[in-house]
Amino acid sequence: MSRSDVEIRFEDGASKARYVARVEGMADVAELTVSKMSDATWIADHTGVPDSMRGMGVGEALVRHLIEDSRAAGRKIVPLCPFVRAQARRHPDWADVLG
Repeated sequence: MSRSDVEIRFEDGASKARYVARVEGMADVAELTVSKMSDATWIADHTGVPDSMRGMGVGEALVRHLIEDSRAAGRKIVPLCPFVRAQARRHPDWADVLG
């Protein structure tokens, strides 16, 4: 699978938001949800990847989008979600965004 096979969309709400991933040719979707503490701080609270997408890098792609968007917005992310926390340990270059 290449990055071009994964489409990630951001859905924004007043106090919650989520990144939704779709893989070309698959009906299932994966998501990473956040809770907004403030404009400057969000909590990554859940990452869900269906079994049909496991091992394809979809979860990491979701976290990368969150990190890239947060960095561009000057926002800090509190990694409450165990998956996001695990990704943070693998990517020390994300430390400027993760708090």
